[in-house]
Amino acid sequence: MAKVYIDPITRIEGHLSIEMDVQDGKVVDAKCRGDMFRGYETILQGRNPVDANQIVQRICGVCPISHGISSSKCLEDAFGIKPNKNGRVLRNLILAANFIQSHILHFYHLNALDFVDITAILKYRGSDEGMLRIKNWADNELKVKNGRIDQITAVGPFLPRYEGNFYVKDTDTNLDLISGYVKALDIRQKTHQMVALFGGRAPHAIGLVPGGITTVPTKDRIKKFRKLLGEAEDFINDVWSHHVVAVAKTFPEYFKLGKYENFLSYGAFEQDNENKTFTFDRGAVTGDRKLDFTTEVITENVRYGKYRDGSDLHPFKGETLPSPDKKDGYTWIKAPRYKDLPMEVGPLARVVIGYMNGTGGIKVELDKVLRQFNAELPTAYSVLGRHVARLIEGKILAKEMYKWLDEVEVNGKPRNSYTIPDESRGEGLCEAPRGALGHWITVKNKTIENYQCVVPTTWYCSPKDGKGVYGPVEQALIGTPITDVNNPIEAARVVRSFDPCLACAVHVVEGDREIGNFKVC
Repeated sequence: MAKVYIDPITRIEGHLSIEMDVQDGKVVDAKCRGDMFRGYETILQGRNPVDANQIVQRICGVCPISHGISSSKCLEDAFGIKPNKNGRVLRNLILAANFIQSHILHFYHLNALDFVDITAILKYRGSDEGMLRIKNWADNELKVKNGRIDQITAVGPFLPRYEGNFYVKDTDTNLDLISGYVKALDIRQKTHQMVALFGGRAPHAIGLVPGGITTVPTKDRIKKFRKLLGEAEDFINDVWSHHVVAVAKTFPEYFKLGKYENFLSYGAFEQDNENKTFTFDRGAVTGDRKLDFTTEVITENVRYGKYRDGSDLHPFKGETLPSPDKKDGYTWIKAPRYKDLPMEVGPLARVVIGYMNGTGGIKVELDKVLRQFNAELPTAYSVLGRHVARLIEGKILAKEMYKWLDEVEVNGKPRNSYTIPDESRGEGLCEAPRGALGHWITVKNKTIENYQCVVPTTWYCSPKDGKGVYGPVEQALIGTPITDVNNPIEAARVVRSFDPCLACAVHVVEGDREIGNFKVC
């Protein structure tokens, strides 16, 4: 049996590592480790409740909008207010723009390099400006010997990479995907502009406040937003859609890998001021069975987390008491549970719940994909299903944003006012691009007594709980085939399909003997 570590694993902020036991070419056991304690809950104690809105956005530079909105809702619940219509609609527009940016980031800049053969650029024969830039870069940075890269200099983020016969083989497909990588950078910059038009800034939006937003929606801002949205929608339909299908057709086995079947969504993009209907539904599913939705059954277990007592507490009573030397503690991530079940959250969860509810746009788009691959719904519970789900959300949100723009009251009031009560508590539920995000606050003497965040990565990268039940990523890894323990790309593809918001380098170890050291930016 080989002991394989991927440490850290992702191409994004934070620190995540995976420990796997590999036997007879398959993963037979897995541990998902969060390797960094941050303690935002401790930082917030004793502060003015309104401070939380800006501080929590610094939890993540990729999805700060979701944290800002979740915190705003949390404070609104504690203050006994709701956003007005403009506040609700403008928040939807800001969040949707961030969703599209994040989903494009995930496919092209965090995952595509696991599938695309970047060395195909050596066979470049086109004139596209973006491709030409990459070709010039390749000529300057890559040393080629006998058709292979012999020496690697400063070539991040494309190289180094896993070495093996793992990638798309068709040169034209590779070149097209590389071109998409470059175009995606431009579209992401434009979606950041969309966020900033109403949010005031991107990535950390200063315009998000309890009661709505601070930016008055003018005709000029709406016109600029609509123009940028048109460019983003064209990219979604003409480029991204084509590339997701190309990867799925090249690697159809990934419809069978990374399987998991417990899903949770808090609901996203309110369609009414009472928060009763959503573009992406609230709900919980296990297998083919729907569960009642209530946040009262959410608990956090710390049996294998590096925290002191306080297991199985609801977030309102949650504790964040570090215990770095705790016996059996193998991660700084807690183990959230919904009715004692570990839940996958994120785009696949939202799409599955919407599909099972018969939600129009989701059902139509997912049915197209299932027919294309002659498959049924459980096929989507997979690595490729997660990539498809992000694309489906991108398509739906692009259409919905036109409707929300038409609903905006030009030059209208963008928020409701509030007062801070002496004592209260509040719950703020939102969906980040990566999944269900909840904030819980207790206010005493007009200051924060307790603040707890249960973030998407906590849900699916959770460790085992006190009953020995593995977290979603751990379960999805077990059974994954590993062709080469020196280059465990199959496991990396499974983990990255969840889009954990953590770090960017790879260090592989077998037992107590180091077999490779890789940096993957």
